[in-house]
Parts: sequence; C-alpha cells; structure tokens
Amino acid sequence: MGIKATEWIEDELAGIDLGDQRLNKRCRRVLKRLAADPQASINGACHGWAETHAAYQFFDHDAVDERQVLAPHRRATLERMKSSPVVLLVQDTTELDYTRIKKKLAGAGPLDKPYRRGFYNHLQVAFTPQRLCLGVVSMHFWARDDETFDTCKQRKHTPLEEKESYRWLEGYRNACQIAEELPQTQIVSISDREGDIYECFLQAQQPGPPRRADWLVRASANRNLPERDLDAGVSCYGKLFDAIAAAPVLGKRIVRVPKTSKRKGRKAKVTIRAQGIRLKPPYRPGVRLPELEVNVILVKEEASPDGETPLVWLLLTSLPIDRFAEVLRVVDYYACRWQIEVYFRVFKTGCRVEDIQLETAERLRPCLALYEIVAWRVLYVTMLGRETPDLPCNVLFVDEEWKSAWMICTDKALPKRPPPLKVFLPLIAELGGYNGREHDGPPGPKALWIGIRRMTDFALAWSTFGPREKTYV
Repeated sequence: MGIKATEWIEDELAGIDLGDQRLNKRCRRVLKRLAADPQASINGACHGWAETHAAYQFFDHDAVDERQVLAPHRRATLERMKSSPVVLLVQDTTELDYTRIKKKLAGAGPLDKPYRRGFYNHLQVAFTPQRLCLGVVSMHFWARDDETFDTCKQRKHTPLEEKESYRWLEGYRNACQIAEELPQTQIVSISDREGDIYECFLQAQQPGPPRRADWLVRASANRNLPERDLDAGVSCYGKLFDAIAAAPVLGKRIVRVPKTSKRKGRKAKVTIRAQGIRLKPPYRPGVRLPELEVNVILVKEEASPDGETPLVWLLLTSLPIDRFAEVLRVVDYYACRWQIEVYFRVFKTGCRVEDIQLETAERLRPCLALYEIVAWRVLYVTMLGRETPDLPCNVLFVDEEWKSAWMICTDKALPKRPPPLKVFLPLIAELGGYNGREHDGPPGPKALWIGIRRMTDFALAWSTFGPREKTYV
C-alpha cells in the first residue's frame, strides 16, 4: 500500500533515530507491512523474499533494539496525553509462550513450569478514564533463569532490586517522570495485585523532584496494622481487611465484571466502604521502613450468583476519598485497568506474537515493539469510535480506505462527506464477522482488526486501479 493509506505510521515513527537513515526507512516499511495484516507471519505480511529478507536483517541488526523502536511511539503517546486532564498509566505483565515453536528459541527461559519456555513482557499503557488507549510508554522484556527457577518462590528476604517485582517500582518511577514532563495532566499509576509493594507506596511520599504521580493498587496482602490484636495473640497485629470491613457502608454501585475464559461476564451489585488506614511496614533485612497512611476502599459483592466467586476489590490509593463521589471516581479508575487485558488480547491473539519464529531473543524484542504499536492502533480505533462516535471517519482513515470500503460494503455511491465513525466502523467490523444486531453492542477489537486487514486490500486496489471518476450522492 502507498504512503497515503498509512499516514498514521509516518506520524507514529516521526523522529525515529536508529543511527542510519536506511534503518529508519526500513523500520517504517516493516511496520506498514505488519500493520496491514497483523495476523500474518512475517513472510506473509512482506511482499516477496527480498522484502522478507530485509525485515529479518532489520530485526537482527546490532543497532536495533526495542527501546529505540518504541521511542517515537512513546513521544507520540505523550503528545496525546497532553490533551487529557487525567491519564491512567496501567502496568501489567503478560507471558509469551514459545513452547510449541519447533526450533529452539535462544534466550527463552521457564515460565510457570520448567518445560514451558518463553519470556515475560511488562508494559505500561496509557488510557483515558473513558478507556481510550493512548499508547505504550514503557516495555520491559525478560526471561527467567533455569538455574534459579526452582528457588524463585523462596526469595522472601532477597533485596527488592534483585526480584522480578522490582519492575513495578520502576513502573511507578516512570509514571512520576511522565508526571514531571506533563504538569497539566494528572497521572494515575494503576496496578493489579502484583503491584502491591510497600516500597511503591513509600516512593509516592518521598519529597523532591520529580513530581509524584498518583497511584492506585489492588491489595494482595492483608497487611498488618501498627496496633496489636490481643484477642488473636500477644504477637499478633490488627489486619487491614478487618479494619476496612468494619467501616460504614458509604453506598452501593453496579460494577461490570468482564467475561474471561474462566467466568461469564455479568453485573455485580457491590457495597463500598472507604477510610484512611495506617499500615505497619513489612520486614526487610537490613532496612527499617517507616509506617505510612494510605487511603483504602473496599468494593464487595455481598451476594453473588450461584457458582460465581463474589467480587471483592481491596484498593489502596493516594487519590482523595473524602467524598463519596471521589470514592466512586477511584473505583471507576480501577475498573479501567481491565483495558490492558484487552490490549494483551489484541497483542497476543490479534497479532499472533507467540507464533513468531525469529530464533533469538535479541531479534524478537524489536519485532514485539512494532507489534505493540500495531496493537495500540487497533485498540485506539475501537475505543475512539465509542468515545467520539460523531467524528468523521477520515480522522482515522484516508480516502483510499474509507471510500473503497464504503462502496464494497454498502454497494452505494459515495456520500458527499465522510460518514461518522458510528456509521463507518460497524461496516468495517462486518467484514470481520460482526453481526450488528441490536443486542450485540458496539464492535470489538477482533472484528475490527480483521475488517481493517480486508479494508487494506480494498484500499490497495482502489489506489492502483481506480475509480477514475468519483460518484457522490
């Protein structure tokens, strides 16, 4: 496809510097090919062996790494963040399983079992409170070591800097750096239970630059309180969950529980409690940590449907909870965390990154960085259509794309003005299997990434063969 049909790629890689203009140009071309057909193999996405060989050479080049490839996208993401008064930086880890790849992948390590081989990828992705994906701001990629795998669960007293969990503290520090760069935007760092690390809470209360980002974490540990619980024993302390469960109910709310492979989607009726609570620091060898006070919110489903596990969120945060409206805002922010799970689904299933066969970790990393940009684009298009449905479709698609898709999908003459996203995106999604029935809801990312792939072929034919005369209604 010509440059016009992939203008967003030119914008997203603007200012890329791999030390050689030929590498910069090749990076743009490879991204165009991968974005045009995310589910294809590298061979299938490229046009001919010469282009395929050039892509493999690009990934194998010593000057190309994932941070350099992702750097211009990060800058573009920060520019998008400037226009939002609040941005949620959600961080999470996904495993990349290459066990089934026939050729051994050099650098891969054990996953949850020694025989399962692959890598872990920790991302920090920016979203608006309306769930619009703005882009990826950091990527951390690693493999576990075979020699220490069996002892990784026995490293309780290992310094935090030597643990995998250190990445969560690094993620929060990155959020603080971004908060310093974007003083007009409130940055909220959000983590699931793996991010429940005391040092992260302490970091947020340290004085001096950079400016501190707000934080929101779902608690994993039922932490100790400074006061002893003599009823439980002379050496026992009060517990976080008991303290917040004893707080008065502030109100009730309906929370949507997303569908997963292990549960059905549903709406949960929850009660909400909130209170500031002082925590006793955990033991750290050679370090005496101070006590600190955090804001705590308990979101609890009192009666779940038969066979369903009740929804319970124990949330810790620096955000204010003085009024019930502020508490509800925090709950809504945490509910947005699910969007990174949707992002991972697009990244892994939509882009089929676990099928890539590049033989070494060094080649794989920059390739994954490009697919992270592709996954952002798919999710961005999906959610922009929901958040701003009346925008004309040419804010996302150039003439060759929307015009060819319109004429093929509707069998009608072109309208005088580009149709709005609420009209055009369902047409594209129908190409990906979306039925558009009344109860179906808006099209999801899977239908859209398949539809966009087909639209790319239409646009190529349109720009190559015509039409010579434009017909409008």
